[in-house]
Amino acid sequence: MRKRPTWPAGQVVFVEHTSSLLADNPLGDPATRTFPVWVPPNYRVDGKKRYPALFDLTGYTGSGPSHVAWKAFDENVPEQLARLTAEKKIGPVIVVFPDCFTSLGGNQYINSTAIGAYADYLTHELIPFVDKSFNTAPEREHRGCFGKSSGGYGAIVHGMKYARYWGAVADHSGDAYFDFCYRAEWPTALDVLAKYRQPVQKPGLFRLPTRASRGAAGVDDGRAHRFLEQIWKKPRPSGNEVMTLMLLCMAATYDPNPEVPNGFHLPFDLETGELIPARWRRWLAHDPVRMVQRHLKNLRSLKGIFIDCGWHDQYHLHYGARQLSRELSRHGVTHTYEEFADSHSGIDYRMDVSLPFLYRHLH
Repeated sequence: MRKRPTWPAGQVVFVEHTSSLLADNPLGDPATRTFPVWVPPNYRVDGKKRYPALFDLTGYTGSGPSHVAWKAFDENVPEQLARLTAEKKIGPVIVVFPDCFTSLGGNQYINSTAIGAYADYLTHELIPFVDKSFNTAPEREHRGCFGKSSGGYGAIVHGMKYARYWGAVADHSGDAYFDFCYRAEWPTALDVLAKYRQPVQKPGLFRLPTRASRGAAGVDDGRAHRFLEQIWKKPRPSGNEVMTLMLLCMAATYDPNPEVPNGFHLPFDLETGELIPARWRRWLAHDPVRMVQRHLKNLRSLKGIFIDCGWHDQYHLHYGARQLSRELSRHGVTHTYEEFADSHSGIDYRMDVSLPFLYRHLH
C-alpha cells in the first residue's frame, strides 16, 4: 500500500480527436474519441522545450482512460510516471493514452477490414495530432510505445511493421505463440457458441448435419452473430463469454474477409471442433514469433526493444515470450528480455523497469 504522493504530479489533459480513418468503421464504433495525455511537472504550453513521447497501448477490454483512473492501494499510470520522474529514474516525457476500444472488446492495434484501420489511426492520425497539440520532439527517434497483453502485442508488432514511427518499444506479456495462447481456449468458446446454434440441439442422439447444409468451412452459420447480438445487450458478460468475445475479436483481427458473415472467418469447425488449417495459417501469419524474420530490417533499426513476462502467466504467454526472445537473438536483434515471479495480472509495477528503459533510449 502506497501513501499519497508528495512529489509534483504533472497534469492529465483530456483531448478530443475526430478520425477520418475510423469513420464508417464496420462495427459502428465512434470516430470521435476523447483520451488523456499526461504532461510532466513544469510543462509549459508556450515553452520551447521538446519532450519524448510515449504511447500507452492497453490490453484487451482496456482503454486509455482506464489507465488514468484512481486505484485503491496502488498507483495509476500518471502517478507512477510522477514518482519515477521524482526519483529521477526517468526525465520529463509526454505520455499518450489512446482510446482504441471496440465493440469486440478490444484491439490488437493493426488494420482489419472487420474492425477498423487502427494501425493507421495511431500512426497516420494520432501521432501528428499529438505532435501538433503538445511540445513533443516529433522525430521517430524520440517516440515509443508500450503495453501489456494485447497492448504488448501491439507494441512489438508496431516495432516490426511501423518502425518509421517508433524509436523504441516495450512489450509486457504480449500475445505470442498462438498455438498455446489462443488455440487452447477455443473448445470453451465453441461450447458457448453452441448455445446459439439453430436449431437448438435437443436431448438425444446428435446427428451431424451434412457439409452441404452447414456451409463453407470457417464461415459462421449464424451462431456467432447471434452471440454478438446478445452480448451487446448484456450489462455484464460472464468470464467464458468474455473469452469467446475475445477469440471472435482475434478472428476479426487476424482473418478478416468482408465477403463472409460478420466480416471474418472462424478457425475451427463449429460442429466438430476440427481445426481448419487454411484459416489457422492466417492467424499464425500474425504471430510475433513467426513475424521476426520478415521484419528484421525494422527491428534492427529500433533504438530499444524491451520484452518481459511472468513465468507463471495463466495464459501461458511466457512460452511465447521465450520463443520471441530466442528468434530475436537468433537473428542478431539486440533486445532486453526479462522474466519475473508473477502471473499475467496486476503487473503494472513492471513499468518501473520498462519506462526508464524507454526513456534512456529515446531522450
